[in-house]
Amino acid sequence: MTTTTETPDTAGAQINAAGVLLSLLSAHSALPTATVELQYLRVPGTHDFRWGLEVALHNGLDHFEQWRQALGIDPGIIDHDTAVAGTLAWLTATITHSGVPVKLIGFYYQPEPATSGE
Repeated sequence: MTTTTETPDTAGAQINAAGVLLSLLSAHSALPTATVELQYLRVPGTHDFRWGLEVALHNGLDHFEQWRQALGIDPGIIDHDTAVAGTLAWLTATITHSGVPVKLIGFYYQPEPATSGE
């Protein structure tokens, strides 16, 4: 069993995630603007949690795709979810980047189902 030494209730525990954010933004400054939050996330493939980044895109799947490519996320690990009612849907993928979990989310609206006019 892997254990982490970081204490999640101190600001210092967020330093690695903040550093990865700065690194990503510096390396990929032409990417579309995203909403980025420091979140306590599960590290993919483990039972551990640590401070990471949640990167959310609300302006179309083309923006999600640009971020996915920049982060090197395999399209095969992307999950698709749909709201119970309505047409809101989203894609998600979580990876580890420089030891920090990064969750990428792309929100979009699906077309409403066609209704028969019988």
